[in-house]
Amino acid sequence: MSTTTELSYDISDRSNLHPQEPINLQVVGQAVSASQTTEAKSTKVQGVDENNGPFAEVITAQQAWKDPQINIWRVSAAFLGFLVQGANDACFGPLIPSLESYFKLSYTVVSLVFLSPFIGYVLAAFLSDRIHMLFGQRGVALIGPGCRLLSYVVLSVHPPYPVVLVFLIGAGFGNGLLDAAWNAFVGDLKNANQLLGIIHGFYGLGASLSPIIATTMVTKYGLQWYTFFFVMVGVALLDLALSTLAFWDATGSEFRNYSANSNAAGGRMRAVFKNKVTWLCSLFLLSYVGSEVSIGGWLVVFMLRVRDAAPFASGMTVTGFWLGITVGRVVLGFVTARFGERRSVSAYLLLAMGLELVFWLVPQFYVSAVAVGLLGFFLGPLFPAVVVAATKILPKRMHVGSIGFSTAVGGSGAAVIPFAVGAIAQAKGVQVLQPIILALLAVQFGLWLLLPKIPKSHAE
Repeated sequence: MSTTTELSYDISDRSNLHPQEPINLQVVGQAVSASQTTEAKSTKVQGVDENNGPFAEVITAQQAWKDPQINIWRVSAAFLGFLVQGANDACFGPLIPSLESYFKLSYTVVSLVFLSPFIGYVLAAFLSDRIHMLFGQRGVALIGPGCRLLSYVVLSVHPPYPVVLVFLIGAGFGNGLLDAAWNAFVGDLKNANQLLGIIHGFYGLGASLSPIIATTMVTKYGLQWYTFFFVMVGVALLDLALSTLAFWDATGSEFRNYSANSNAAGGRMRAVFKNKVTWLCSLFLLSYVGSEVSIGGWLVVFMLRVRDAAPFASGMTVTGFWLGITVGRVVLGFVTARFGERRSVSAYLLLAMGLELVFWLVPQFYVSAVAVGLLGFFLGPLFPAVVVAATKILPKRMHVGSIGFSTAVGGSGAAVIPFAVGAIAQAKGVQVLQPIILALLAVQFGLWLLLPKIPKSHAE
């Protein structure tokens, strides 16, 4: 049984309010909502949104990663989910030469393994909020890992190439759905910068391990590309089990109870799409994820054919890049929390552009290997920092919709941009990777400068 103190306010006239300034409410009494899994103080605030009419928002005390206790398991499930996603995104780089020879494909056609998940990401971008409203995080925990597991099972039996592409759409949908949901979930917890740094560090860990495993299986033991997906089936099964158990009580009704404007999801999503922060974050993450996965996806081919490296050494260079991302996300997450997202991200991008120039212009294998590892280190914290900035700028009622849409669109960059690199490389050679990456980093820097300032109430 729970009691809720409900206060109504008419805030349709905002002429005397700063657009980013929070409204101070004096609440008489204490509102406590308790369930089997959560205990949080809450206040339900009603008002009028100038774009979308009346809204009702339940403001809950911010949870921590270990309070309530169920969050320990939920955060752990999110960590594992990101590890699987990182392994998924990074595995195709070292597998491209094997795919080329097995199916006798050109650069452009083999690049479709990057493009086909795009359809799944787009579907996830538009369906994430609806799935949350209907089924809650329980639905996400079942659907997302389930789609990935089914895709890996099919790939492990080495079907014809068109079938591979079709089932990669399912993997893309699962990745996009989980990417959106777990970023929004962790981004709303206390110490979000550090936690997002760790969760994205698990993405980097998965992305570091999968090239090692795939490269070793293919180059050292002479196994075919599809044997790697037996490994993915195993971790995807574990992901499905842990996510389902951790989020089983997070139902659609629970989500609706604590979601603003829950009876008007369409109105909330209209507000999300009207907000420029949503689109700036979406474009930033599209460019960022695209550059990250393009480097990881085409680095082996670049090192083999431009730097004349051995196959195993080329595969290890990719591992160095993803290890750099992993360490950067964990270590620089604390730096970002100390100095603030605005200054930190600007500095990281400038350093990344400098390292990309070194990688491009110094034609030595070892210099390239070191430069790309350091490049990964400074790219690492960008994704979590953007998510944290969005949670600070946007009202809470837009978090799931806006961050979910932005991260899903960003995830589609892992499909579109590596495919574009492959198509251009088919005509101009794989050396086009470097100027494309430098241009993408410059775009990210420009988009970051356009993002509104973080309100003082949330400043570091």
